[in-house]
Amino acid sequence: MSSPKGQQIDLASLSTQQLSQVKKQLDDELEHLTNSFQQLRAAQAKFRECLRSIATGVSSKADGKPILVPLTTSLYVPGKLADTEHVIVDVGTGFYVEKSTTDATKFYEAKVKELEANLKDLQSIIEQKSNNLRVVEDVLRQRVLSAGNAAAATA
Repeated sequence: MSSPKGQQIDLASLSTQQLSQVKKQLDDELEHLTNSFQQLRAAQAKFRECLRSIATGVSSKADGKPILVPLTTSLYVPGKLADTEHVIVDVGTGFYVEKSTTDATKFYEAKVKELEANLKDLQSIIEQKSNNLRVVEDVLRQRVLSAGNAAAATA
């Protein structure tokens, strides 16, 4: 199994308590990575929703028609679309920039693509950690079984 520094650890040389600690650490890392994966997926879904909104909601046929403008995730106010060629884009950390619908689409497509690459990298890390966890669990299980067999043989 690889440690964070890339060194090999001989699991057979570890005590049962040390194996349990390694298992707990891997469990915690796996939980954190899985949560991060879900958050990245949610962010990607929001960017895709922004793309869909630009494609369907900001068009010349919607010009002047009443719409609902989101102030928060759960609060909307009535409004009218004044400009079908420009939108306000949240570029992160509370900063907003006016962009043309074409530039906004490119921005969101780049974000989706970037998140897809990050998700792919994170998926491979999660798979590696899961494999490491299975190996540790197998060694720990064998250790417990051999200890149980040794105790039964002496009894």
